[in-house]
Amino acid sequence: MANRFLKCFSSFSPLNSEFSSGLRIIDIFSDRFSFNVCDKRKDIKFRAQELDELTIESSSSPLVTLIALDASIKNNIATSIIHIYMVDKSLTKTIYYAVNVTSTKAKLFAIRYSINQSIHFDNISKIIVITDSIHMARKIFDFSSHPFQTMSATILSDLHDFFNRHDNNSIEFWECPSCFKWLLHNKVNKETKTFNLTLLFPCKNSWDFSKKNESNNIIKAWKMTFQASNLKGNHFLDLLDDDNKIIKPIYTKGRS
Repeated sequence: MANRFLKCFSSFSPLNSEFSSGLRIIDIFSDRFSFNVCDKRKDIKFRAQELDELTIESSSSPLVTLIALDASIKNNIATSIIHIYMVDKSLTKTIYYAVNVTSTKAKLFAIRYSINQSIHFDNISKIIVITDSIHMARKIFDFSSHPFQTMSATILSDLHDFFNRHDNNSIEFWECPSCFKWLLHNKVNKETKTFNLTLLFPCKNSWDFSKKNESNNIIKAWKMTFQASNLKGNHFLDLLDDDNKIIKPIYTKGRS
């Protein structure tokens, strides 16, 4: 299945309940997620053996879904490709592409989508994500302000639902550097680099076009969220400009 998206994402969402103390995944489900980081002191064959054993183990259990994903940028187009493996089910392959986004954001989107698809299967108790961007996976559980906080909130919400279903449900992130060329990850890595897309409307490949409407929508969403929030305090004061009008967020082209 192939899809495309042409948008930018809001940067952060501090009012989201996923970031509230006591409700955060790290407070409730700290033992349900893990990161298996590649040990650079060990050789490629050792890591490949670990991943091979992981694949064999997951392929013998209908309760496990194994995901290999990657993303790359070519001609200003970021392509994310996801392969989802489950016992007794055909390989699920998904392609997403977007203009004017970083490969890091594209990889995070791939993680978000793959998790969302996996939790729709009621019998799945373990999700294994194989990626060359383990640092990006860690960002999901980083509750300090960062540019990908809104997307992290969506992923955390899905994981909350998944963990609440059963006490044994868990997710593992395994690092697999692209240079190792391990079979399953190398397959998606090659596909992201060889995927060619011809834009129907090349003029829409501009940064201004890509983010103007989305920026306006983000501003509207922020206004509504903030006004309806109970977290802004009982003594919050509206900020006024020189004409005594309430200051509103706007999108400005450029650095300032």
